[in-house]
Amino acid sequence: MKHPNPADSLKRDVPLRYDTRLLGRILGDTVRAQEGQQVFDLVEHIRRTGVQFRRDADEGARHELQAVMSSLPMERALRIIRAFGHFSHLANIAEDQHQIRRARADAKAQVPPEPGTIAHALGRARESGISREQLKAFFDNALCSPVLTAHPTEVRRKSSIDREMEIARLLDERDRVQFTPEELADNRDALRRAVLILWQTNLIRSSRLRVIDEVANGLAYYDHTFLRALPVFYADLEDRLGAANPAWQDIGVPSFLRMGSWIGGDRDGNPFVTAEVSREALALQSQRALRFYLEELHLLGGELSLDGRIVTVSGGLTALADRSPDRAPERMDEPYRRALVGIYARLAATASALDGLEAPVPPVGPAPVYESAGAFKADLDAVSQSLAENGSMDLSRGRLRSLRRAVDVFGFHLASLDIRQNSDVHQRVMTELLETAGVGADYGALDEAARVSLLAGELGSPRPLASPSFSYGEETAAELAMLRVAADAHRRYGRASMPNYVISKADGVSDVLEVAVLLKEVGLLRPREGRLDVDIVPLFETIGDLQRCGRVMDDLLGLPAYRRLIASRGGTQEVMLGYSDSNKDGGYLTSTWELYKAELALIDTFRRHQVGLRLFHGRGGSVGRGGGPSYEAILAQPNGALQGAIRVTEQGEVIAGKYSNAEVGRRNLEILAAATLEATLLQADRQELPAAWLAAMEELSAEAFRAYRALVYETEGFDRYFRESTVLDEIASLNIGSRPASRSKKQGIEDLRAIPWVFSWAQCRLMLPGWYGFGAAIKAWIAARPKDGLAMLQAMHDGWPFFRGVLANMDMVLAKSDIALASRYAELVTDAALRERVFGRLRQEWQASIDAVLAVTRQQSLLESNPSLGRSIRNRFPYIDPLNHVQIELLRRHRAGDADPEVVRGIHLSINGIAAGLRNSG
Repeated sequence: MKHPNPADSLKRDVPLRYDTRLLGRILGDTVRAQEGQQVFDLVEHIRRTGVQFRRDADEGARHELQAVMSSLPMERALRIIRAFGHFSHLANIAEDQHQIRRARADAKAQVPPEPGTIAHALGRARESGISREQLKAFFDNALCSPVLTAHPTEVRRKSSIDREMEIARLLDERDRVQFTPEELADNRDALRRAVLILWQTNLIRSSRLRVIDEVANGLAYYDHTFLRALPVFYADLEDRLGAANPAWQDIGVPSFLRMGSWIGGDRDGNPFVTAEVSREALALQSQRALRFYLEELHLLGGELSLDGRIVTVSGGLTALADRSPDRAPERMDEPYRRALVGIYARLAATASALDGLEAPVPPVGPAPVYESAGAFKADLDAVSQSLAENGSMDLSRGRLRSLRRAVDVFGFHLASLDIRQNSDVHQRVMTELLETAGVGADYGALDEAARVSLLAGELGSPRPLASPSFSYGEETAAELAMLRVAADAHRRYGRASMPNYVISKADGVSDVLEVAVLLKEVGLLRPREGRLDVDIVPLFETIGDLQRCGRVMDDLLGLPAYRRLIASRGGTQEVMLGYSDSNKDGGYLTSTWELYKAELALIDTFRRHQVGLRLFHGRGGSVGRGGGPSYEAILAQPNGALQGAIRVTEQGEVIAGKYSNAEVGRRNLEILAAATLEATLLQADRQELPAAWLAAMEELSAEAFRAYRALVYETEGFDRYFRESTVLDEIASLNIGSRPASRSKKQGIEDLRAIPWVFSWAQCRLMLPGWYGFGAAIKAWIAARPKDGLAMLQAMHDGWPFFRGVLANMDMVLAKSDIALASRYAELVTDAALRERVFGRLRQEWQASIDAVLAVTRQQSLLESNPSLGRSIRNRFPYIDPLNHVQIELLRRHRAGDADPEVVRGIHLSINGIAAGLRNSG
């Protein structure tokens, strides 16, 4: 396997090292000025000691670092934590800017486009002989949707993120602008001011986030990125089609890449997501879109000052101008301005009627509201068509082009808000509704077959179960109120506003039919018409759920009453696959394999039933929760898994990492679209996998599963070891989300949410969910096949993208782990015998997993095939290690009874800094 040339990679990273050192010097100057020379000297001593240890493996340096961090007075410890935490955040900014710089340099040098770009995808399509008809069919039916969630792994406050974005903008200026010496000095001064504000801003929240705060945080990325980056993406795609292949010229590109959200609609385990909160979330989303359109319209009116006596104007544009309330004499000969003033007035009236939003600039007069976003876009299209017909095409390709696309993408709703609820809730609600209506026996006591029969009958009945004459329990009333919000959103903002209902813990046909019956209660399912206005999406999460999902969907698709509803949804059924819980349930290798097999089972089932399959991947930020490079992950899906459509969750700190910067955000959106295009059009000719490889994965998974379950669920006292050796309890008290850390008040790992499970292991630098069990599996495999076992695994790595991706992710996770630091966290476990018993197994399996990864990938060291990432991680360690050492000491003090609130604050700040240094940790 060919590895990147280290010398070339090192040379390209010179600007990154310069930016990192520049920001580091500015941070150092800030620390010296704000905290004094002694604190600065201490920070430098700790930094140099950490670098010495990492460079020379000097155990003396490690002991020195440990001793210094353990003896710090609390006030000084906080300053040290802040200094190293801020450096990690600044290093992230420098790395993101470097990615932009490299992409820009490649484009300027006209080097072959990188995988993951639209240019690369279109080039592959051309080389593969994809016809105009095939490509048009893909775009007409495609759907790519990143879905933002509020899952709590983003530990920073929005105020800090805003300042970091300002720093990123100033670094970008240094690349784009040829500064005079004075201008360069001004830029550096601005950087110093931004870093100073960052230093003086509290990194962590003093109060727990409310759901509506999470909504506001998510909406910030639309201002920064989505509202502008998506129109740019579409413009670039349209312009590249003809350049890639003249036969593809003028293929219409519908808005297949759209935004989704769970923030304000995800009710599973979060009692704070109420119907009223969801209603407010929808209004806030709509307001963000409408405000953007109004601002752009106002600017567009200022630009299009075309005189009707000089240019020809279409009949459609003339009609718009004539209907405008603008009667100012000075604009009577400016038909485009008058038309846009009229469009603005109608949109202002619409914003007021929908959301009570006041236009930023008062309209010149009254105007009728738009009945839909489509009607608004039609007026904009009339403006564009007039320009095109009369030789002013260039004028239609700027702000107007972007605005038209934005309206098409975001409508009046901005993002599609999913509802998610647990199937147990639906069962209880259905039981009460049926009992109150006097329909049938005790629903909760029925077996699955009887439930399905009863519910199928209800689907055919136009009679509602709920009645205003009855009063219902709090839970049932809340669910009915939520459904009424969805129905109202469809009437108010359009069906795209709330198009999906996700069912957590789905393990049977009745789980889906219950939601269908509930939707009928509010008119979102109409039996007489056979119409369903919402996609019902079962979520299969645990290992057992994944193993059963093919059979469940086979039974569901075999029901005539439900098939009729699918037909009304375009003949496509969406299924969500959960990465986080399956990993916590069975470990990384088994989780990834069972997800792969679940997709194979679903592909076969849907093909037999002749129903379209759309997969929704519940990927998190960390490898233990399905994270890793998106492009490779999508292309590693089995043949037939991507039928032109995919939805993917974007969670926690990953949202900020991918979408804080508009250019980085556009690149990540492009990756999703390009991978979907390639996986749909270009993967069908992949050869069938050897049966021996599939059998090997089955055996490896079974062995890894046994090893993982034996440790996590069958080792007496393991849950105690986990809680005492990690910051789990401290994470639970950190104000990073509105949702509780556990699904219940029980203390077992079974009831713990997957996010704090993964996040805790990352903080102690063990990363257990991303590798445990792999070493044992490979060891057993090779022991049973000493002659050719390793060679077969190496062939699987070279020839199977899925297996190669699994190894690449473990390669990264193991490179970020540190067994020596993990051993210090283990010392926090008060039961010495438990500590030795568990940590001994962890150390042994950690080393076995490293050995296995190196052997199968033929590397001499971890990340040998990814030298840039390897250098990034190594360069970060000296700044992360001190945070781990001081965190351990503060945990020791806190658990010994030190009630100083500054100790807790220090722990929370260290969690922030370590998460920033590791990046995809939650």
